[in-house]
Amino acid sequence: MSSTEHSFEKIKLILSDVDGVLTDGGISFDNNGIESKKFHIKDGLGIKMWQRAGFRFGILTARTSHIVKVRSAELGIEIVRQGFEAKLPTAETLAKSMDLQMNQICYIGDDLTDLPVLRAVGLGVAVADAVDEVLAAADLITTKAGGQGAVRELIETILKSRGRWDDLVQQYYAA
Repeated sequence: MSSTEHSFEKIKLILSDVDGVLTDGGISFDNNGIESKKFHIKDGLGIKMWQRAGFRFGILTARTSHIVKVRSAELGIEIVRQGFEAKLPTAETLAKSMDLQMNQICYIGDDLTDLPVLRAVGLGVAVADAVDEVLAAADLITTKAGGQGAVRELIETILKSRGRWDDLVQQYYAA
């Protein structure tokens, strides 16, 4: 993960876009018009580990999709906001309702609709294949592209910087 010096200690909530971040940005429709998306399994386990460490994870996406509700439920993600192209007011409302300051939030995105939130939070992250404007505005840029484990990379980076990663991994050795 490329970055300038940054402290991850304040981050209590990670908010993520979906299309192009948790997925590769592709959307498929079957003959009945049913949408499908492909999520990376390592992102899912990373989210679970973030939650086990005592932190919150949320989704903030401009599109509305049933499969996002399904995947969120599977991962125990309670913060799911869909259908908000203007994402910043939603992020600010979430922060207030959770008694968080914006500098305690990390947001990961890939496209122009993510810029206002990316610039307002304590840690703005772009996936490797984000558009140029998002790459330029980000505090950190993942080495992985959207849908290829970028969220897991971000979570590992934050948890390792806090000295929490190894303890979380130990449960898998014990099993």
